[in-house]
Amino acid sequence: MASISCCCSSALSSRSNLGTLSLRFKRVNTTRPLRRSLRINAEIDYINAEEAKRLVAEEGYSIVDVRDRIQFERAHIKSCNHVPLFIENKDNDPGTIIYRQLHNNFSGLFYGLPFTKPNPEFVESVKNQFSPDSKILIVCQEGLRSSGAANKLEEAGFKNIACITSGLQAVKPGMFDVVGSKELKDAGKGGLVQVQGKISAVLGTVLICAYLFIMFFPDQAEKIIALVPSS
Repeated sequence: MASISCCCSSALSSRSNLGTLSLRFKRVNTTRPLRRSLRINAEIDYINAEEAKRLVAEEGYSIVDVRDRIQFERAHIKSCNHVPLFIENKDNDPGTIIYRQLHNNFSGLFYGLPFTKPNPEFVESVKNQFSPDSKILIVCQEGLRSSGAANKLEEAGFKNIACITSGLQAVKPGMFDVVGSKELKDAGKGGLVQVQGKISAVLGTVLICAYLFIMFFPDQAEKIIALVPSS
């Protein structure tokens, strides 16, 4: 497609007393190459434990366990690859020390889990062990970390990724060959939860929720605390 621009000459033609308006036509090419950025994303398969076992046994999926070190040592599937999504946070800046102490007094005490931070080398570690075309089953304890890990790997170009929807806590005893002192479903239990059972689990959950509420909604928490009668 072309457009026509009209430019009026300020000079009059010398051959006419009336003056002739000189018109100059300029052909302008407005055609532009059409550029498109097309990216096809892989689809992450969210499956149950039974389907996960079939993928490993029949389709050759490799298992990548993204849990922290302590849960992994309590129980893990034999011959899996351990690449934690979070690693223990041993930083010693003032802010980290405070948060670590709070963690150890709440969720660390009740669940026996370390204070962690995102593993900056997670994707690179997986790339060093698998090609983008590899079939990978990602597992964690509850299903949340495996979902986050799957998204990271999908963005990095991995095409065949599957996750157990509810995590290893949904795996029945005997479904996989297990290494460790616990069943897979119990690998998330430690600390006081292991000793006192459901009562501690509920109390620990309440304390964690209270802690998070104070952290994210300090103004509302202050108002609620002010309503508590002093003795």
